[in-house]
Order: sequence, then C-alpha cells, then structure tokens
Amino acid sequence: MVSFSPDIDAAIARTRTEVATLHAQLTKYGLVIWTGGNVSGRVPGADLFVIKPSGVDYDDLTPENQILCDLDGNVITGTPGSDRSPSSDTAAHAYVYRNMPEVGGVVHTHSTYATAWAARGEAIPCVITAMADEFGGEIPIGPFAIIGDESIGRGIVQTLAGHRSRAVLMQNHGVFTIGKNAKDAVKAAVMAEDVAKTVHISRQLGESLPIPQTAIDSLFDRYQNVYGQDPKGALK
Repeated sequence: MVSFSPDIDAAIARTRTEVATLHAQLTKYGLVIWTGGNVSGRVPGADLFVIKPSGVDYDDLTPENQILCDLDGNVITGTPGSDRSPSSDTAAHAYVYRNMPEVGGVVHTHSTYATAWAARGEAIPCVITAMADEFGGEIPIGPFAIIGDESIGRGIVQTLAGHRSRAVLMQNHGVFTIGKNAKDAVKAAVMAEDVAKTVHISRQLGESLPIPQTAIDSLFDRYQNVYGQDPKGALK
C-alpha cells in the first residue's frame, strides 16, 4: 500500500468524499446523461488530485471508487479505486492542475444548451447580469481537441489563462469549468448551462442588448468581493 503522512491521508479522504458527492449535483441539474461528464478535485497540500472512474454509473460512485492520480495523470497504485480505469479526461484535468496552480477543481459536462453553443463554435456573449457576476464577461470558445490525451487540457489553459471566465466551451465537444475547489467548479458548470439557455432564448426573441464593459466590471467586482457571507474574491 502507498503511504502518505496523516495530514495528506486526511486531505485525500476529504477530497474523495467531496468529489464523489459533487457528482450528484451534475445529475440534479441535468448537466450530464448516462456516465458522461466528470468532477475532479486537487488534494490540498499534495501534488495529487481525485477524479471519477471511467464509465461508472453516477448512482454507483462512492469515495472509495474515486481514483487518486498524480499531476501527470498517473493512477497512484495501491490506493482505493486504483484497479479501475480513470476518466478518459484525466490527462486534460492533470494538464490544467499542472499549469494553473490556483485551480482546485475541474468539471466537464455536455450540458445541452452550453454544448449547443460549443457546436456552433460561438462564445456566449455577456448580455445578462448573472454572466457579468459569475464569469466577468463572455464564456469563450476553446479549440477543437481530441479526447484521451492532454490536448483538451492545453486548449482549456490556452483559453482561460488571463481570462475572468471560469468556463470554456470546447468546440464541438462540451463545457469545462475550473474553480478554487471542486464545489466552485461545479457551481460554474451549473451557471454556465443556465446562462447558455437564457441567452439562447433571448436570441429567439431578437437581438440581445449588450452590457457596457464598465458595468460588467462593476458587477463582477461586487459579486466576487462583496456578495454573500464570506466573499473570497475571484479565482487567481
């Protein structure tokens, strides 16, 4: 068996529980179907992350069958779940964690409305205040990339580095979101689908009205630094 310090063992256990539990939010909000999609979380204090196993029903996910990986995407053998294959997006998640040290969680979905924008290769414009609050502007389009290696991860980093958005629409594929932790990334995925739907419906009614950039900046700052009981600021 692989051995870590007691503090790291405790952090791994907490991350396993959090990641396993958060997958239920993807089904609750209708962001995934069957076994598609995934949540991962960085283990605080270690160069490790936890991600779901490949092709396992959401109802069957438990802390024990989540898979522990290093930041190169290698499964840590001798740990619970290591006898299973990790998500096919593991290399992409690993690339994000290696290259964006501020990121503590990554989520992937094929949620219907946001993926429809991705299929068009079109960014979602910032035309509602909820987008300004959560994403600080548009949700951008990332490049087309093949599943299974770190190509998707490179596209995510390339698109989101220096961008206020915590969501990217990978062309012809789906949505990836990042966060300070796994829960924060799941929230971004829920919000990305919500605004994608609203802006789509708005377009059926006619031309959407833009929000001035100064107002977007003000809304983003208020939401990230003032709103709520314990604001932490934007992901940096």
